[in-house]
Amino acid sequence: MAKNRSRRLRKKLRVDEFQEFGFDVNWTFEDSVSETQIDQIVDQFIDDVIEARKLGFHGGGHKGWEGIIATQTIGKCTDDDIKAVNDFWATQPVTDVKTSALYDLYWD
Repeated sequence: MAKNRSRRLRKKLRVDEFQEFGFDVNWTFEDSVSETQIDQIVDQFIDDVIEARKLGFHGGGHKGWEGIIATQTIGKCTDDDIKAVNDFWATQPVTDVKTSALYDLYWD
C-alpha cells in the first residue's frame, strides 16, 4: 500500500497515529467467593484500575472472566497498564490470571 496516506485514510485504517493497542485479560474467581463478592471486586477493578487509568474493559463472566482492555480514546495501552491489572488481581481471591502481550486491536 502507498505510504503517503491522507489523515482521513489513516484514521479509517487505524494506522500510524490512529493505531490502537490493547490486551486480553482472563481470571477465575475461587469457589469460595460469593456472587455479591464477585460484583464488589469487579466494581472495584473498574473503579481502581480501568477508570483510574482511562481504560475501557469489554468482557464478562461468572466465575471465569475474560475480556479485552483498551484505552477510552484512540491510543495505546502500555506495559504499565498490564502491570496495574496484574497487580490488582494479585491481591484478590482469584486463580489463573492471564494477560496477553499488547497487540493491534484492528489488525492482529
